[in-house]
Amino acid sequence: MTNTPNDAPDWRLLRYFSVVAEEGSLRRAAERLFMTQPPLSRHMKRLEDMLGMTLFIRHSTGLTLTEDGKAVLRVIGPVLTARQAANKRLLALAHTARSRNTQLNIGLTTAFEQGIFAVFAQRLHDLCPGKVRFARHGSPQLAQAVGRGKLDAALVALPLAAQGLRLHALAYEEPLLAALPAAWPEARAATLALRDLSGKPLFWFQRHSNPAFFDQTKNIFAAALFAPVLVDEPEEYDVLLARIAQGEGMGLLPRSFSAIGRNGVVFRQLEEGGLLRLRLGLALPGGADADAVETAKGSATERAILEAAGVFAA
Repeated sequence: MTNTPNDAPDWRLLRYFSVVAEEGSLRRAAERLFMTQPPLSRHMKRLEDMLGMTLFIRHSTGLTLTEDGKAVLRVIGPVLTARQAANKRLLALAHTARSRNTQLNIGLTTAFEQGIFAVFAQRLHDLCPGKVRFARHGSPQLAQAVGRGKLDAALVALPLAAQGLRLHALAYEEPLLAALPAAWPEARAATLALRDLSGKPLFWFQRHSNPAFFDQTKNIFAAALFAPVLVDEPEEYDVLLARIAQGEGMGLLPRSFSAIGRNGVVFRQLEEGGLLRLRLGLALPGGADADAVETAKGSATERAILEAAGVFAA
């Protein structure tokens, strides 16, 4: 069916016409509209047929609007401007909606007792209501998830090898305590030195799971003349505490775990507590500089995470 002036206007063609009028050249207008000149020329011919008007006169140096063309431009100019403004506002609304509905995935290390994260989690929920989800794993697994984009950030235990991530040490750390079977004679001492426990079975992790922390503690053990019998550490801390309670071995755990309370398990301070410490850190995507996060201009989401992590300030 052929369009007539009584049909609704084709605003796509009218927008093309406004660009042609502004450029004064079909060639330049086609470049601006990311098309070639022949189809644009056909579009203009179709618009003239639809309106029953000659909109411009072609000549060797370009084109000139006719009086009808100028009149059409005066009519459509404000409408096109309003449509463009409306499009921008709609895009802004859509972006806001996406940001509001985007799930924020945060990792929490199981190296510390989970109660220490309660204030942080509440603060992040307040800053990003309704869109925060927490995942709990060991620090190496969390670092891998951040690096692969599965997590937006993670609170991890330091030291930690995390190539390709930004690691920021937070102002929170805990000494490691000796978690002993209550039946062991050493459990009756108020404090212990590592050498007092040498030769005893120790639930400990494999080096490949966290080389940085393994090597650090290995050096401390050697300096303290501590040579335990290493036993593979269970991944779940409730299983670990149960096995300690049964007398199968001891553990070295951050102080926050002593708040749990477990029949058959006694926590004791170590003379080497000043050296055997676990520090909390924030892992963020990108970059290898451990302090880059302090000067990075992060996204609004990243700024919210950093603000929430401020609850761990001394």
